[in-house]
Amino acid sequence: MDYKTRAYHQFAVCGLNCGLCPRYYTVGSSRCPGCAGEDFSNVHPACGILSCCQRKGLGYCFECAEFPCKKYDSWGDSDSFITHKNYLADMEKAKRIGIETYKAELDEKIGILKMLLQNHDNGRCKNFYCQAVNLLDLHDLKTLINQINKDTDVKTIRRLFEETAAKHGVALKLRK
Repeated sequence: MDYKTRAYHQFAVCGLNCGLCPRYYTVGSSRCPGCAGEDFSNVHPACGILSCCQRKGLGYCFECAEFPCKKYDSWGDSDSFITHKNYLADMEKAKRIGIETYKAELDEKIGILKMLLQNHDNGRCKNFYCQAVNLLDLHDLKTLINQINKDTDVKTIRRLFEETAAKHGVALKLRK
């Protein structure tokens, strides 16, 4: 199916933060362009949730009177490349604070993730950083970034993130 390209593809209609997904930062044919980004149909030929939103003329599922509908019944029970743990909470937050404010916060998180990937990735940290930035709140991320400098080693960074996550009862790993 061909989908109408979305201007802001970093936050999916379903509530996933595509801009924080490892596949969004992959180089090559398996790179995902984000929700209804350029060439989305080639990477994801079928997405019932996106199809439904576009058919109804909605930007996000939370705008629908039927949300959350049966499409979400077991949707968040597992993860693939990006965590599904916060998708409902993220959509509720976007609805509560407004989509533009949510996008601004997500853009800050994306900036933090890009900095970590550019300056502190030893080739094995992309999934961890994506997970951590997605699951931790922006205030905690800013606090962590202030503790990190260009010479901070990856092991220390991982420990700092894991300690912060543990304080909030967050596990920095995908569910299988």
